[in-house]
Amino acid sequence: MRKVFWGSFAALAWTHVGYPAAAAVAARVAPKPVRREDIVPSVTVIVAAHDEEDVIARRVENLLELDYPTESLEIVVASDASTDRTHEIVREIAAREPRVSLLECPRGGKVAAQNFAVARSEADIVAFSDANATWAPEALRKLVRVFADPEVAYCCGRLVLEGADGTNVEGAYWLMETWLREQEAETGSITGGNGSIYAVRRSDYADVDARFGHDLSFPYLMVQRGRRAAYDPEALAFEKPTPDVEDEYRRKVRMFEHGWLMLHQGRMLERLPPGYLVKLVSHRHLRYGSGMLHLALAGSSFLLARRGGIYRLAWLGHLAFLAEAARRPGMARYYTLVTWGTVESLKNYVERGVPAVWDKAPGTRVREIDEITTERLP
Repeated sequence: MRKVFWGSFAALAWTHVGYPAAAAVAARVAPKPVRREDIVPSVTVIVAAHDEEDVIARRVENLLELDYPTESLEIVVASDASTDRTHEIVREIAAREPRVSLLECPRGGKVAAQNFAVARSEADIVAFSDANATWAPEALRKLVRVFADPEVAYCCGRLVLEGADGTNVEGAYWLMETWLREQEAETGSITGGNGSIYAVRRSDYADVDARFGHDLSFPYLMVQRGRRAAYDPEALAFEKPTPDVEDEYRRKVRMFEHGWLMLHQGRMLERLPPGYLVKLVSHRHLRYGSGMLHLALAGSSFLLARRGGIYRLAWLGHLAFLAEAARRPGMARYYTLVTWGTVESLKNYVERGVPAVWDKAPGTRVREIDEITTERLP
């Protein structure tokens, strides 16, 4: 039990405290800067959409307003068998704007629609965004700068989360996550992206399993190929988070299910440089295992509590943290639910696998484009 206690404690301490500190030191001691130049390659921006009539017009109009040469930009809405007015709305915009087109895809999920659209693109760069996001006017120019570096195959921009309508404190966690992503980028490649704003060289695009998702799979796949996965914090996208922490819990469970699939079937640890392997295990694998690690730590501390000292303190600390999580919404409840989500998602993955199709998270769609602005940056 002592080995279980100290092993789980060390793993949790490393992934939450030790690794971020080590990444920050490495970024300053041994930086590997990416070359950035103001280039304007041809770009196809792909928006995968399923029944997005509430926001698709806003999304397309926002992309049309980007500060990017008209002749070098194409916007494709890849509809994953939408049954609402999504097709009608996109066709209305396309009738007056030749840069916009609608691609009707068979129902297969987000990644299948993205694969379908990329196969029909001839642009130098393919960029991607969620239907419920908006981009800052200069976001695309900032995003493609790193492709002046021949080693870069992928680049993720920075997602800025608006304040939640309810109890969700995802924004506070996300500030830490984007900071850590910046440290990782300074030392080579990031270990994860976000679906709101990212781009890939068309020649480096990976046609992955439709159940995987690009956020977690693309960075490590690029590194396995000897390429680099970059991050540009000046390429800004904006999204509204789920309103309440309980909604965020359900969203995280769905995301973690896809993560467990990749951990099991994605060959994530093969052909990686030692430094990136440490990053991936520290930031992703141990985070996905945090629920099981907490169960091991709580169980072992309970069994060892009669010995007093650190074991009793750890057990009482668990009880106090859970009491605070139950008492009121806040970071304690957010952390508890999201951590437990890694356990439930593993159970779901083992019992029923992972579907390719997805449902929209409630409360993340807003109609008015002026609700998300660059003036609300943290």
